[in-house]
Amino acid sequence: MFDLFDAPIIPGLAAVPDVITVIEESALIARIEALDLSPFRFQQWTGKRLTRSFGWSYDFETGRFAPTDPIPDWLFPVRAIAARFAGLEPDTLVQALVIRYDPGAGIGWHKDRPVFEHVIGISLGNDAAMRFRRRTVSGFERRTVPLAPRSVYHLSDEVRYGWEHSIAAMEVPRWSITFRSPSQKRLSPGGAPQPPRSALASASQPEQGRTV
Repeated sequence: MFDLFDAPIIPGLAAVPDVITVIEESALIARIEALDLSPFRFQQWTGKRLTRSFGWSYDFETGRFAPTDPIPDWLFPVRAIAARFAGLEPDTLVQALVIRYDPGAGIGWHKDRPVFEHVIGISLGNDAAMRFRRRTVSGFERRTVPLAPRSVYHLSDEVRYGWEHSIAAMEVPRWSITFRSPSQKRLSPGGAPQPPRSALASASQPEQGRTV
C-alpha cells in the first residue's frame, strides 16, 4: 500500500490527503455540477465522463489546441492550493480541467499532452484508484495509488514522462479538478503554450496508450 506521507513509489509522484475541507469539497462539486459539461470525445468515440476546460483546451476530434474560457474566480483558491503543493506560482497553472465521472466512467491508459509539464489533480466525492504502468522487456511494471476524496496529487519528471496512468472505472460518481502548467520547451515569446506541431498521435483504439 502506498503511504501518502512516505517516499513516492515512483520518482516525481507526490500525493497528500485532506487539502480542502468537506464543506469546500461540497461547494466545488456544486460549482462543477452547475457548469455546461460535455461528454469526452475521441475521434468518433464518446466517453462516459463529462468535462469542461478552462484556459486552454484540446479538441480530440479535430486536433485543435487553443485558448478557451478563462479560469473562473471560484477555482482560484483551489488552484493556489495545487500550486503551493507543487512548489509553483498559481499563475503558472494556465489550464484547468474539471471532470464528472458518472458510474462506470474512468480514464484509459495515457500520458498528458507534451505541451504541458506539471500535472496537479484534486480528487472529489469518492475514493478512486490511480494506476500507473511502464513497458519493460518482460511486459509492464505497474503501480496503484489510492486517491481519497479531498486529496491532491502531483505528476512531474519520471512519472510524468516515463509512465502512463489511468483511473479505474467506479460504481459511484466522482469529480476531479486538474491543473496543468505549460512545458518550458513549448512556450511562445509571450509565455503562453504553443500548439504542438502535429495533431494527436494516432492510436489504434481510443484510450489505449495515447497522449491526452
